[in-house]
Amino acid sequence: MTRRQDLKHFRHSLGEIREIMNSMKTLAYMETRKLSRFIDAQHNVVATLERVASDFLSFYPEALSEMEALSSLYLIVGSERGFCGDLNQTLIRHVEAVLKNQSADKTMLMTVGRKLHGLVAENDLVNILMDGANIVEEVPDVLGRIVQQLAVLQQQNSVFPVYAIYYGNEGILERQLIPPFQDCLHGDTNILHPPALNLIPETFMLGLAEQYLFAVLHEVLYVSLMSENHHRMLHLEGAVKHLDDKLDNIARRYNLLRQEEIIEEIEIILLNSGGV
Repeated sequence: MTRRQDLKHFRHSLGEIREIMNSMKTLAYMETRKLSRFIDAQHNVVATLERVASDFLSFYPEALSEMEALSSLYLIVGSERGFCGDLNQTLIRHVEAVLKNQSADKTMLMTVGRKLHGLVAENDLVNILMDGANIVEEVPDVLGRIVQQLAVLQQQNSVFPVYAIYYGNEGILERQLIPPFQDCLHGDTNILHPPALNLIPETFMLGLAEQYLFAVLHEVLYVSLMSENHHRMLHLEGAVKHLDDKLDNIARRYNLLRQEEIIEEIEIILLNSGGV
């Protein structure tokens, strides 16, 4: 009886864990559905700004000032919560490969996501740790903190290149955030006449670059959060399946023990009736 009761309690505990994990998987799926709408809209915004920049720079390339890379900052966006498999570990290995030949005193890291912080805490680079977003509604707050921190660093160290490294649908992505529009300098355009400006080209480019930074940061955070939830969904799906298999196995063992107890009870009854 004791073994069967122990199995019963164990099965009940595993069942509760299984329901919690399945609920987490459902929440992750719901979050991906919300994010898909945000990401599609943000892709269009970023693509539109890049087309505008490409057309503009085809006539005013001098408006995009060059930047001397005395130091650089890498914005690494990982997961805020767990149950994502090896997402953060893979991201850190990629970052280490990128930074392998770079000088530690000229490189800074800004890591977004609490599950990522512990993986970079022991290196020699300047690390800025920042909490990430749990849900899509928290993305604007995270973006605001990133921009504030970038502004502080730019004041302390003058202007420097900023790169983002994060997870996307097809793996790890890298993109340059500051200075922007590096791929637009030599782009093709169908416009035959220069744009009519009410501002000097440098002022226009400064405003466009500011808008682009906010747009592309939104895109980076949305895509990273989508990838985090997709990894969580897959990881929890495997965990739930494993628990289902384990619960089935425990149920079989429980039934077998119950059958053995019933047989023992029948044998005792038969022995007692035979002795009458």
